[in-house]
Amino acid sequence: MDDIHLKILVIRFSSIGDIVLTTPVIRCLKQQKNCEIHYLTKQQNAQILQNNPYIDKIYTLQKASGAFYHLVKELREENYDFVVDLHKNLRSKRIVFALRKPFASFPKLNFKKFLLVKFKKNILPKVHIIDRYFEAVRDLQIKNDGKGPDYFLTEEDYIPNDALPIAFQNGYVCIAVGSKHNTKQMPLELLIRICQRIQGQIILIGDLSDKTKANKVENAIGSRVFNSCGSFSINQTAAIINNSLGIITPDTGAMHIASALKKNIISVWGNTVPEFGMYPYLPNDMQEKSTICEVKNLKCRPCSKLGYKRCPKKHFKCMLLQDAEKISRIANTWFDSSEY
Repeated sequence: MDDIHLKILVIRFSSIGDIVLTTPVIRCLKQQKNCEIHYLTKQQNAQILQNNPYIDKIYTLQKASGAFYHLVKELREENYDFVVDLHKNLRSKRIVFALRKPFASFPKLNFKKFLLVKFKKNILPKVHIIDRYFEAVRDLQIKNDGKGPDYFLTEEDYIPNDALPIAFQNGYVCIAVGSKHNTKQMPLELLIRICQRIQGQIILIGDLSDKTKANKVENAIGSRVFNSCGSFSINQTAAIINNSLGIITPDTGAMHIASALKKNIISVWGNTVPEFGMYPYLPNDMQEKSTICEVKNLKCRPCSKLGYKRCPKKHFKCMLLQDAEKISRIANTWFDSSEY
């Protein structure tokens, strides 16, 4: 198949982190096969992939009436040789069925995750989801190159120097304020405890829904904290992460963006666990950049493979008992070794 020009459709609708985690498959498909790669995602997520040089065309799923059937018509006209379904839900399966082309997907391990959540019985394989994604391209003889995910930025994605206070030009740490599910987020109390112990400048990142919470942190700490929540696009936020010394983040998309940018990462785990296979994925020679922080021996963890609006046990110990001293101590070493 090496001499054949293949046209391949990759499907992943959401979310930000999951899309970032598909990029090693895209890179390896492009580099190891003579192929044209198209990517199907939700409209709001296209910007995550728009600078990726390994993607030839992006299709988007929109909510307008009749949009689904129009999309399928367009995709049929592309006459793909192979479809890689990296979402594997009802909607992606409908598209795969409608295209009637050879396809493959990956093991989602939902039942094994259910056993861990419901009965705390862990029979999950010690395999990152990136490696599971590669099972979808196994028949194409595509192998993981071990280089981790990609996130490509352009000069336009970087905010001007004067958009940040002067003090931040000497180095700063990013802290991700929010997450789609509240039980993945670091609560306000923990955020303040961490920020109080960090010796340098801090940029809080997140979307508009995180702004009020971030304002409270900023008010509690003072001028060492800059609240960027809701002020920048995804790519601009990625550029802020890229210019940082490192990031403190819950299990969320910012964590995977940071791993793609090969940054120092402290990941703070609440109701979810790294055993689900979604921890920061870095090349072997960069493993020291990642620190996982979690409260061990809580009988209620994990309480969900995704998350809830509030702690089902009403104590939220998985976050409130996090070691803020340890987290800040590690972050402070980034300032000590800074080349700014």
